[in-house]
Amino acid sequence: MSLHMITKSPAVRVPPTSTTPIMTLPLSSIDRCTAGRMSIDSVTVFTHGIKAAKRIRDAFAKALVHYYPVGGKITEIYLGEPEVNCTGEGIWFVEAKANCSLEEVNYLERPLMIPKEQLLPQAPFEVNLQDEILLVQVTEFICGGFTIGICSSHLVFDGQGFAQFLKAVGEVASGLPEPTVKPVWSRENIPAPPKELHAGPPLSFTVFNFTTSVVDISLDSISRIKDMYMAETGKRSSTFDVVTAMIFKCRARAIDLAPEADIRMGFAASTRHLLHSVLPSVEGYYGNCLYPIGITKSREEINKASLVTVMSIIKGAKDTLSTKFKDWMYGCTESYYNMPLDYGTMVVSDWSKVGLNEVDFGWGQPRYVFPLNDDLDIIASGIYLKPPVPKTGIRLILRCVKEEHSAVFCEELSKMA
Repeated sequence: MSLHMITKSPAVRVPPTSTTPIMTLPLSSIDRCTAGRMSIDSVTVFTHGIKAAKRIRDAFAKALVHYYPVGGKITEIYLGEPEVNCTGEGIWFVEAKANCSLEEVNYLERPLMIPKEQLLPQAPFEVNLQDEILLVQVTEFICGGFTIGICSSHLVFDGQGFAQFLKAVGEVASGLPEPTVKPVWSRENIPAPPKELHAGPPLSFTVFNFTTSVVDISLDSISRIKDMYMAETGKRSSTFDVVTAMIFKCRARAIDLAPEADIRMGFAASTRHLLHSVLPSVEGYYGNCLYPIGITKSREEINKASLVTVMSIIKGAKDTLSTKFKDWMYGCTESYYNMPLDYGTMVVSDWSKVGLNEVDFGWGQPRYVFPLNDDLDIIASGIYLKPPVPKTGIRLILRCVKEEHSAVFCEELSKMA
């Protein structure tokens, strides 16, 4: 069997094509609460693109004139108060070439036939990665396709904001003189709730041996369950409601906790629609606009509940978003997020609608976008993706049960998929 390899050029800085402001900009209270200095690692697969690396590198340089904070660094003069230092240095960029076609590596479907480290950019050894906002690697394959591996700072972007930035890069790569959506910073406009003082011993984490499952939920199955919900309740439901309820129920059946034990489902809900009175313009804002929602029920409750009932529980939790978010933002609630990190807790993240699949650098939209942060073992997780073109429905990347519970979980989920 041939060895699939990627040869990388040394990482270089790609600065903006013209002078940009040198200043320090604040991050918002939501930015600081969302994920600390976590990097979001992703790969986007395109089936064709002529001299893709050069065009995309030049497009990032042009886009950074408008999104100049992205070309800076994270600084923290005061503990717990990270800011963006707009230095004008630019982003780290790596050009790479693969010795194979995308077809030979199954278009990077799981399990990966190329180690993820080869698909993602690496900065020089002396660089402190926690200070970096964006690293990009374009890998050209012998078939004419290419991938873009990106490491981005969650302090600066949420999913929708990151997609907005990449769409801007795509627009200038396609020949537009500037992005159609003007970027908005305005992080200082978002209220800062009173700081919480952590009392007690330091937080501890249990490391679980989660197994990885990739499951496709068909559009027909999603539509059937939506119709069932409408027939029983007279109300509409979303794809997120359907898929999250399926996972919640199947996991409750699979894990071996006591019937009375708490099981929890957490997810980040978008608050962009709640910030119109706070921001001068919500359109163009690319910072974090997320608030965590948590559901706690006994394992027995979820086991006995119908799928429609579990969907109603999820919809009810979503309905509390406006009140909870506004209470937190103005300091009227005790905690931003306090779900325990034990085996009873799972968090899900929906990448399917943030816009990453709509990014176009001039050769059409991608075949597939997927994360590479899904190997964490301190909390059960699920990520919702658009499946590779031309499939429809939802692809789930799940790390939410131990190996001894995986067979039952996957069997239960396959009955609904």
